[in-house]
Amino acid sequence: MKKVENCNYAVELGKTKAKFSLVGIGGEDLYNGIPTLTLALIWQLMRRYTLNVLSDLGQGEIANDDLIVSWVNETLQKAGKTSTIKSFKDSTIGNSQPIVDLIDAIQPSSINFELVRTGNDLSDEDKLSNAKYAISMARKIGAKVYALPEDIVEVNPKMVMTIFACLMGRGLKKV
Repeated sequence: MKKVENCNYAVELGKTKAKFSLVGIGGEDLYNGIPTLTLALIWQLMRRYTLNVLSDLGQGEIANDDLIVSWVNETLQKAGKTSTIKSFKDSTIGNSQPIVDLIDAIQPSSINFELVRTGNDLSDEDKLSNAKYAISMARKIGAKVYALPEDIVEVNPKMVMTIFACLMGRGLKKV
């Protein structure tokens, strides 16, 4: 009974304090482990954490998708990279090239480009290999990435946003 109460309290805090959209979610849903409803809460927590990291960097702007995309493209351009992204739904992200290029722009010479598979007709296996390498290198340079390689390959916009936001957080700390 106490466990359900705690779950109810977590949902209530999410709705009132954090202002999350938790329509149709109750503490009992969390207690019972209903995946879609639990993930709805978890996703909002992860997004809030990521955006708080960016806000704490003191850039004077509210961190949103447009700000992150703009920063990514400016950083890539300044580093002489040809990669760009239009949004977090951009299909070019699926091969991990923009992420790998951004990591190299943030910390030059950190990427071994011989390990990155390129081309227009990459297999799913090649894309997954690139995504694993990109996440590994992002973590190695100090970005707190918690997305999965499959999120990159499938271009899951929510999780892709967290990757770029965490890289932005890492890049902006480099003064």
